[in-house]
Amino acid sequence: MNAMDRLIEKIIKLKSPVVMGLDPRYELLPKCVRNKYTMDLEGASKAILEYNKSLIDSVYDIIPAIKPQMAFYEMFGIPGMQTFLDTCKYAKEKGMIVIADNKRGDIGSTAKGYSNAYLGRTKIGEKEESIFDVDFMTVNPYMGTDCIEPFVEDCKKYDKGIFILAKTSNPSSGELQDKKLENGEEVYKKVISLIEKWGQDLRGKFGYSSIAAVVGATYPKQLQELRSLAMHTFFLIPGYGAQGGKAEDIKLGFDKQGLGGIVNASRSLMCAYKQEDWKKNHKEEEYGLATREEALRMNKELNFFN
Repeated sequence: MNAMDRLIEKIIKLKSPVVMGLDPRYELLPKCVRNKYTMDLEGASKAILEYNKSLIDSVYDIIPAIKPQMAFYEMFGIPGMQTFLDTCKYAKEKGMIVIADNKRGDIGSTAKGYSNAYLGRTKIGEKEESIFDVDFMTVNPYMGTDCIEPFVEDCKKYDKGIFILAKTSNPSSGELQDKKLENGEEVYKKVISLIEKWGQDLRGKFGYSSIAAVVGATYPKQLQELRSLAMHTFFLIPGYGAQGGKAEDIKLGFDKQGLGGIVNASRSLMCAYKQEDWKKNHKEEEYGLATREEALRMNKELNFFN
């Protein structure tokens, strides 16, 4: 089945357009988890894996996807990369969609290597090995079509998907993305038109392509513009919650059926147990329940379905 169809079916089944960003900062983990392990790379990685698994256990039946951010695993070296792999495997065993947030982008042959690692296969002699085997990954488009094509080909071959950076949620994104080309078109609009083109052969039964876009909630005007310009492009929408994106802004990126996007929340879900009101009435060991309650609150607030 088309990767985007799998994601959308999961969204519809759970009535949830939420993806939990797993961006684990060691110092933000509960002490009840950290104190079980040695304070070194291996111990920290084990603590993060326990934390990730507990959070996945708390939400796998109410939200469709996780999005681990690679930087927070790479910084712990080989043990951290193993934690990333084990986290992805565990989420998939629980039936969740996995989006690797690694924002890869390089010349075509290097892009092929990245795609092999996450979407396709690595060939050794006559044998092919699946490495990280995620459902989607994020991709940087700023080196052009020949650097996107290897990812698109693997999406076709292995029923995978990619989210391509179009209009990101960070404060300085406009320094490049909002610049106008000679014809007066903003860069982010040019990128979204290319994404529509790159994904035209991978549109599924819901009308959306597995070649999708990252569009931030912190720029609602652009979010609304891009939804009208890219009818077949599904959006990964960061910037909700801690970054300031509100439900009424996010709705602008969805279609009339309440589909077309998935909303990322990282700190608001991972650190829900740190909320003062929660701490007054609960033990730290109940951090998974805090995450579940925040996910349920998000589901209610982001219920755009018709």
